[in-house]
Amino acid sequence: MIDTHCHLDYLDDPASARGELGLSAMVCIGASPEHARKAVALAEQFPDVYATVGLHPTDTGEDTPEARQELEALACHPRVVGLGESGLDDYWDDTRRAAQRSAFEWQLELAQRVGKPLVIHTRDKAGQESAHRGVMDVLGGWPDVPVILHCFSGHPELLRFGLERGEHTYFGFAGNTTYKNAHEIHAAARTLPLERMLLETDAPFLAPVPKRGKPNRPGYVRHTLDFIANLREMPADTLERMTDANARRVYGLESHSSDTSR
Repeated sequence: MIDTHCHLDYLDDPASARGELGLSAMVCIGASPEHARKAVALAEQFPDVYATVGLHPTDTGEDTPEARQELEALACHPRVVGLGESGLDDYWDDTRRAAQRSAFEWQLELAQRVGKPLVIHTRDKAGQESAHRGVMDVLGGWPDVPVILHCFSGHPELLRFGLERGEHTYFGFAGNTTYKNAHEIHAAARTLPLERMLLETDAPFLAPVPKRGKPNRPGYVRHTLDFIANLREMPADTLERMTDANARRVYGLESHSSDTSR
């Protein structure tokens, strides 16, 4: 099974975390220059780890010419399979929208240039929609760039937008899918065409039930798999095959055996 979005370098034991619960591959997200370097180093060290590089919207204070130059160079690394995570975040700081949008559009342009997908982060304050609407507005100008709507919130309008945008828009479902009150996420996970679905952990964040409240681990992606399979009333192994195929397609991953003990 593939964890399509984790922060492996945040864990104390990235080497041992790789082999848990039979994962065949994982994508380590490098969302700042420092974490991009670490993600690439892990991908160079372990054949079942791939990397993305980019600038998180809450880290736009690091958006300098030097940072862009470094990230553009790393984006061409053969173990880098995507850009980001980028996007818009009004939850932590809604005063840097112009800086976030500039970094977002630059990473879309870079993704188009190097031919790799962009992982998108979208988060609003409770009861607001400005980040979601802003993401749709920006993506409207980049219709051909493959994107992954990471940790999808279930936002109905963004769901419709992504489906209408076409087959190169994917939706990542994380551990919060398993939370009791995540009704919009449940609705999206139940109805989304399976060829557009990815599974992720966002480890060490957002641990799924029954691990909620603990540091998340890449192997816990199986709890999200089982939850969605139950929602959709389908065999978990069928869902695993389909979402893994989606991950390989969007990221261009090589197939791996389930033996990650190398």
